[in-house]
Amino acid sequence: MNPGGAASAVPDASTRRVRHRVWFVLLALALMLLLRALVVQSFVVPSGSMQPTIEPGDRLLANRLVRGDSVRRGDIVVFDGARAFGPDQPSDGGADQVRRILGSILSIDAGTDYVKRVVGAPGDHVVCCDPSGRLVVNGVAVDEMYLYPGDRPSELTFDVTVPTGRIWVMGDHRSDSSDSRAYLGHAGGGMVRLDDVIGQASVRYWPLGGLGTLGDAGALSTVASMPGAGH
Repeated sequence: MNPGGAASAVPDASTRRVRHRVWFVLLALALMLLLRALVVQSFVVPSGSMQPTIEPGDRLLANRLVRGDSVRRGDIVVFDGARAFGPDQPSDGGADQVRRILGSILSIDAGTDYVKRVVGAPGDHVVCCDPSGRLVVNGVAVDEMYLYPGDRPSELTFDVTVPTGRIWVMGDHRSDSSDSRAYLGHAGGGMVRLDDVIGQASVRYWPLGGLGTLGDAGALSTVASMPGAGH
């Protein structure tokens, strides 16, 4: 009992329950934002360059843990197209990564992210095309079952060796994709820096009719690496 008649400073059970719920919601929100920034990120695909695997307007989740040495031939990756194809640049001290994390948390789309398939990993020798019109990776002709119906592997011929720390990327809709081929004559030779890979696009969550994984790369992912090749 309070002899002086003053209100008790001890919160009652109802108030404590409300406070617990508020803290729970705040903690859940903080964990969701951390997950979004560091583990998974959502993207909207604006073009048809990856048809029929990915359609314009599809919403994808990219696994941000698949970066650097984790990237493999056949992966569908999201990368920063504003700088990925250029020559090596000095480190910005992590400022660009901080900006990207903040943009992910705040759902700010920079409009410079590309979605393409990794056709050549570091050390790979990629040639197009063989006498049968097929892509050749490390001396193995690859049947690309994911190509857009009626498309050839490439109208442009090329013969490239992917350097360490880079990847060669192409869209599945080859006749409607601006990819590594478009930058062959530029500094960097059309190779994307692994450091600019944001993550692996592996799940479509919208539209609901297309909900699920994006499939695998088939024969492309089973080609053996060149001796001595590495990331």
